[in-house]
Amino acid sequence: MLVASVAALAAEGETKVKLPTGRADLARGEKLFQAHCGLCHGTKGEGGRGPLLTQPRLPRAPDDAALLKVIEEGIRGTEMPGAWHMSPRELRQAAAYVRSLGRVAVKPIPGDARRGAEIYKGKAACATCHAIQSQGGISGPDLAGIGARRSAAYLRQSIVDPEAAVPEGYLPVKLVTKAGSAITGVRVNEDSFSIQVRDDTGRSHSLWKRELDAMEKQRGKSPMPSYKGQLSDTELDDLVAYLASLKEGI
Repeated sequence: MLVASVAALAAEGETKVKLPTGRADLARGEKLFQAHCGLCHGTKGEGGRGPLLTQPRLPRAPDDAALLKVIEEGIRGTEMPGAWHMSPRELRQAAAYVRSLGRVAVKPIPGDARRGAEIYKGKAACATCHAIQSQGGISGPDLAGIGARRSAAYLRQSIVDPEAAVPEGYLPVKLVTKAGSAITGVRVNEDSFSIQVRDDTGRSHSLWKRELDAMEKQRGKSPMPSYKGQLSDTELDDLVAYLASLKEGI
């Protein structure tokens, strides 16, 4: 007889979901977390490419049923994959460990978010390239809900060293057509025969690869300038505090 998936059990109601509390289960959950989740969320849930988990309430998983579902199925449209390789028991163990992280005291993020909003719009001119809920530029990734997806440490690194933290799937390209036209932008889609690119003005280009004379994919590169030395430590703290406060819109 096949064992029902954790998501199916969770769908029946939170009251039927019981996470293990034993020391051995939590230890196993920690090992599973560090092996499969720590790369993005930090080995202790402190955040990184993925959001921090050391908080009492997780926006995407307010209860244990939702947490199990997120771990098993992932989150569509994000970089969070599903843990299809874990057994129902392992899923519960990993979820129990994640819940234990929420009992750790949360360190406040330094900086003033209100001042950071002014820096975002003014001195740093972030809105030239980035949008928040459709307000701003489109050449950079949309920042709506960025505070729920990224840790403060990751955001700071992205500001001072953009190429150390290029978002997955964000690929700058340079194209030269056989007719001599040059196009620089971000890849939107690509298959074996064609490529779609959005340039810095927001214009979309769809080209057959047979029309191209050259195609350069700039993996690991970012058109975003480094703000190291351009913003003071206090200004960086304020800007990070503002970006970390952006929890809605995802």
